[in-house]
Amino acid sequence: MAKDPKPENSRATGGASRGGSGAGSQRVPGKGSGGRGRTRPPANVVTKQKPWGLIAAAVAVVVFAAAVISYAVVQVNESNANQVTEASQIAGLETFEYAAGQEHVTTPVSYTESPPVGGPHDGEWADCTGTVYDVDIRHENAVHSMEHGATWITYDPELITDGDLATLEELVEGTSGLMLSPYAGLGSPISLQSWNHQLTVDSADDLRVQQYADFMTYNADFYPEVGASCENPLFITDPVVEDGSSRGTDAMVTDAPTTSTPAPETTSAP
Repeated sequence: MAKDPKPENSRATGGASRGGSGAGSQRVPGKGSGGRGRTRPPANVVTKQKPWGLIAAAVAVVVFAAAVISYAVVQVNESNANQVTEASQIAGLETFEYAAGQEHVTTPVSYTESPPVGGPHDGEWADCTGTVYDVDIRHENAVHSMEHGATWITYDPELITDGDLATLEELVEGTSGLMLSPYAGLGSPISLQSWNHQLTVDSADDLRVQQYADFMTYNADFYPEVGASCENPLFITDPVVEDGSSRGTDAMVTDAPTTSTPAPETTSAP
């Protein structure tokens, strides 16, 4: 007995199920375990932090430098503003007219001004190399120092304060052309004098003290013996005091003949 023939489409159906290569079974690239288009995982990007500490330090240095420079400029400007270029700019300065070539004497001199600012004087000069004396030095010797261009700063020990005295000592000590000594009965706390000039002040902090010391000391326009020495080691170790006797020719070499004839009372020229 003959078998019924199989339908024609039975093979097509079976083939499609076995082959697995039909359109319905294709894989999408990158999907599944067999894909070749797999993407890399996202990388962790670390953002660098700015060195705020170093930046702050640099800014601080710049600010500090600017402040220092500004302060220095202000100080220089103030210093320049306080400088004087002529004697008349020193308020209260008194001037006199003692001529050059004053006589050298060994006897006491009756000076018109107190402290004196010129006139006959001892042949030995007081050391004026920035010398601080604790005694009232002989005035005749101090006048000779002023003839050599020195500024003689005096103070009344009864009127000056400890602070002002310390300020004057700091100003004078070691500065050539300056000398400091007490002066009994001065009548004002402080007096500064150089040949033919004098200034009295109440305080060592007075701006004019520094102005006088800077401008008048060794100013060749105002003293007779330009280039003369201020050194006298003997006077440092053994100063002649006021009301003391002249050492005369027994002292260091002097710069002019010395006479023992009493000098007349001195007055400055009008």
